[in-house]
Amino acid sequence: MIMASLVCTLQDHRDDVNCCALSDSLLATCSGDKTVRVYSLQDFRELAFSPLCGHGYGVHCCSFSRCGRYLVSCSTDAVTMVWRAHTGAVVASLEHPARSPIRVCSFSPDALYLLSGAADGTVVLWNVQSKTLQRCAKVSEGTVLACCFSPCGQMFITGSTHGELHLWNLAMSSLHTQREAHDLGVNCCHFSPQICIDGQTVKFRLASGGQDNQLRIWIVSQHATAGYKMSLMFTLSAQSAPVLSCAFSFDGQLLVSGSVDKTVTIYDVNHGELLHTLTQHDRYVTACAFSPCVLMFASGSMDKTVNIWRIGDGNAQAPESLQMTCPGRKSLGYSRMLVNDWSDEDVCEWLQDEGFEAVVDTFRAHNIDGAELIALNKETLATEFNIESVGLRGKVMRKIEELRSALIGSDVPDEFLCPITRETMKDPVMAADGYSYEREAIESWINTPNRSSPMTNLPLQTNILTPNRTLNMAIQRWRASSHILHTNTTSFV
Repeated sequence: MIMASLVCTLQDHRDDVNCCALSDSLLATCSGDKTVRVYSLQDFRELAFSPLCGHGYGVHCCSFSRCGRYLVSCSTDAVTMVWRAHTGAVVASLEHPARSPIRVCSFSPDALYLLSGAADGTVVLWNVQSKTLQRCAKVSEGTVLACCFSPCGQMFITGSTHGELHLWNLAMSSLHTQREAHDLGVNCCHFSPQICIDGQTVKFRLASGGQDNQLRIWIVSQHATAGYKMSLMFTLSAQSAPVLSCAFSFDGQLLVSGSVDKTVTIYDVNHGELLHTLTQHDRYVTACAFSPCVLMFASGSMDKTVNIWRIGDGNAQAPESLQMTCPGRKSLGYSRMLVNDWSDEDVCEWLQDEGFEAVVDTFRAHNIDGAELIALNKETLATEFNIESVGLRGKVMRKIEELRSALIGSDVPDEFLCPITRETMKDPVMAADGYSYEREAIESWINTPNRSSPMTNLPLQTNILTPNRTLNMAIQRWRASSHILHTNTTSFV
């Protein structure tokens, strides 16, 4: 039986992990914390230019171009950003023509085009080279949550909260509509990389996951004279809650999916057979993606972690680079504790894992523990620790400030966070969908052509916003109770 071994767990994001993507050498992850993080697949260290912080709201999706040169991300801020994958430089910042929140994005195989699906039911096709809008069309009455190009690059599929799958050509003419593909809505879809040619018929395999708890494999056929059709190959029902993500392996033989039931499943595509169920995530599994060249995949979750898995027979040893302990990850003792509880040896271990070997002996000589670490400032590093390099002092302080921010924000109750911005609310208001939001964020949402609820995707019956005074008082009480910690940690900045 196929075995999937956990290689590494990354836990750098401060909010839900919404998507992950792999190129032949890099891993990208994105989150409700507004960032995109990029890691080397050689040792899973985060690259120097990461995190990418170009978005104003949570980032819903990220994807590499097939060549691996570009990375795309999209956000509630209605912007789709194209980055150079190996430097983090911004190539393009593409704003949705109606300022609608973007939920999903995908490159064409040749990276000439870019798709972005929006909350208002539109799909935008961008020309990557000219950075211009090629076409924009309404493809659904619901939110577009899924889209991807076929391996040939001549057509693409979209899936929405209305439950249908639509097949389009590059002119955005409809080729086929599979109605009721998933009851209650389509959450994800992915084409297998393989193309099968049978006489005058070209066939593709497509996977889709939905709110009906099902993962489905379809055959998409293109006949020279008969046109296009979709036929159901398998319905896979191993997961007990909505399927949020799915991905084929590079050879098209395996299919992985993530679900609200917190599991990751691996299937044999040819037989529709469940091979393995992974249960290491603590909350919804929102993302999964295979490597384009080896049997390795990543899964991301609302538990704020990304797990890296290697598929094998369970006997072969993984390469040494995959067996090493990953910096700042779950496997390290200090990462299981709050910074305040770190010992001086935990601090030294953290410094080594962050690449600050040059200052480890200095910190050890001063017996700096976790509580003292987050109280340090640049002046202390320069005068008492004699760290002469301005650049090194700055890098150390940036990492300390990340620890400080995480400590202050780690205990924020989830109900105090705006569902749109994922930040603590200052002026909470209740919308017609019964959920509370930061006033400025929901007003900005309502002022776009989109009139659906950010939480349910159903139409808002009214734009009236009611101040949530009870929630506001609860937030104020929480702020007051954490004031001492906030004062103690920020006074040293």
